[in-house]
Amino acid sequence: MAELNFDALKLSIAALEQGLEEHAQYPQLLTVRDGVIQRFEVAVDISQKLIRRVLQEVYQMEPARIAKNTMREAAGMALIADAERWIGHVNARNETSHIYDARKANAVFERIPGFLPDARDLLQRLINATA
Repeated sequence: MAELNFDALKLSIAALEQGLEEHAQYPQLLTVRDGVIQRFEVAVDISQKLIRRVLQEVYQMEPARIAKNTMREAAGMALIADAERWIGHVNARNETSHIYDARKANAVFERIPGFLPDARDLLQRLINATA
């Protein structure tokens, strides 16, 4: 098994935190909001990839089983606290590829502050699971 590295997740969380700080300073700038949404996309994507990899490499799960219910399997192995909340994050991330109107963009943006504690929790759980 190759060594698992969580630096990309750490960096994506830090970038998202920085983006939210910048948005708090310049809430009128849609480019800042859109940048935060893009950072959210990256953080969710990295989270999903790491979850799948840990489920496969550490818990020896079959890829087909993981693909069907990634977040439920992750919750079952205590990698995440709440599968439904994570499914919501993933669904919001999937919405971002279709954001051409302000309502959808704002709905996704409003979810991001709630994602951060979940992402930090995931990082700690992944570190613990692979220690």
